[in-house]
Amino acid sequence: MPRPTQLLHPAREPAATRPAATLLLLRDSDSGIEVLMTRRSQRASFLPGAYVFPGGAVEAMDARSHSQARRRATQTDQHLTQAIAAIRESFEELGVLLARRGDGEHADQRDMAALERSAPLAAQCQNQGLTLSADEVFALAHWTADRDLPRRFDVPFFVARMPAGQTPVADETEQFEPVWVRPAEALKRHQAGNFFMIFPTIRTLERLAEYETVESVLQACAASEEPLWRCCPRAGLLAGREVRFMEHEHPFGELALVCPDGQVVHALDWQSEQPVALLKNLLRLTAPNPGAMTGPGTNSYLVGDPASGYIAIDPGPADLDHLQKLWRAAGGDIRMIVCTHSHPDHSPGARPLQALCEQHSQSKPPILGLPSAPTAHANCAFTPDRPLQNAELLRLNGQTQKGNVSHTLQVIHTPGHAANHLCLVLLEDGLLFSGDHVLSGSTTLVDPPDGNMTVYLDSLDVLSAACSEHQIEFILPAHGHVIGGFSGEASAAIAQLKAHRLAREAKVVQAMQAQPEGTLDQWLEQVYDDVPTRMWPVAKRSLLAHIERIEAIYP
Repeated sequence: MPRPTQLLHPAREPAATRPAATLLLLRDSDSGIEVLMTRRSQRASFLPGAYVFPGGAVEAMDARSHSQARRRATQTDQHLTQAIAAIRESFEELGVLLARRGDGEHADQRDMAALERSAPLAAQCQNQGLTLSADEVFALAHWTADRDLPRRFDVPFFVARMPAGQTPVADETEQFEPVWVRPAEALKRHQAGNFFMIFPTIRTLERLAEYETVESVLQACAASEEPLWRCCPRAGLLAGREVRFMEHEHPFGELALVCPDGQVVHALDWQSEQPVALLKNLLRLTAPNPGAMTGPGTNSYLVGDPASGYIAIDPGPADLDHLQKLWRAAGGDIRMIVCTHSHPDHSPGARPLQALCEQHSQSKPPILGLPSAPTAHANCAFTPDRPLQNAELLRLNGQTQKGNVSHTLQVIHTPGHAANHLCLVLLEDGLLFSGDHVLSGSTTLVDPPDGNMTVYLDSLDVLSAACSEHQIEFILPAHGHVIGGFSGEASAAIAQLKAHRLAREAKVVQAMQAQPEGTLDQWLEQVYDDVPTRMWPVAKRSLLAHIERIEAIYP
């Protein structure tokens, strides 16, 4: 993890979370699943006017009501307490009760008429011979409120089928206007601005919209007592507005690195005019070369600080304006220039940047990396001032008022995407600069003969081992946002990337077996049927790399 001394924002303790529970009551309709929602009071202190699912805080009485509830053998005491809380809240707010009579039938409106919402529920059920149907409630999701919020809840979102013979009636105090709505319709109305919902509600409805029937939802949730997903979102700024992201979404890792305690201050807009501070010792300047292969552009990184000087990683294309901004961001004190590989969006800027330093600072930082191999394309020719050895250390040292400061990059040879590809680990802060070997949101091109699929996969294993050895939690790719954000995510991203490649390879084998005399284009159509056709010319190169690997394994 990054050193606390390198964090941009002072550490703060997020507000403690309060236990709560929410229940999504579902029913089938001719047009698909419908979910019961209700509007919160405009005078409510929390989420005024928002459309929500019934729910609220877990209370002490919920834990004392286990004997009045039916449970599954696999339900833990905690899950049972939460399920009881969700059932109780749906009764208090909407007059809907998940309970059964002694004869096994669901409670209906006649049973409900004998109950008062303001009185303790479990005791009333006992008097009426009703048992709470906690065994019919299943965990769909688990949300923990964002770290930036002053009032935070830790909330399982349960699902259950709406009991027959009951009609929801809002309490007209906390909740108003109960409405049955299809998930897609609720999302559409929210977009139109007349159905306000908060982030967890929106994301939950997006997932729920993927199911066609209530039974399909319940079956998916009944497979395990664990929720289908867990999330504690993070927020950043896009076009000046707060935007929240789940763990699997690309900006999440960057927000976790820059604002680990949830401060909503980091701008996520891609721009090439100003360097973006990620840590006190780390700046990113994205080159103005966006495209299908480069995403938002090539990320040039500056590691170091004013006391130690800087190492520039991947200066990018020979764009003088970009290089001048990079030089100015370093205060003109660039000590080394490192290229992760020789592709034209990474290394051509190295010589002009070196000349810029020499012209203005009378210093000539060495250009470091690995020379391009004979297999490289003509536009990928690269000769460093000195080749880097595997495991070599590149060190910056400086003196500040608080003492000595050091920033050490360890070189890792990672051929595969290119024969001369390397990655770098910032040892003091556990950061991996992955070049093009690991990207954010996409896989990289493996283009023979300079690219080699077997070697690429082997290099992924090397990076995975490095993540374990150096406790790496964040990956900084040459294209896209920082990857990471929670324990083990960096290693998981690498493992997922390898699994994706092997799954693609299995499709290649299947296509070759189905059409032994097929052409490359015929196999391409089968293997990359999930990829836009505009990307097929690029995918064709990686297909060739897979075929070469398969033919080497099965000669």
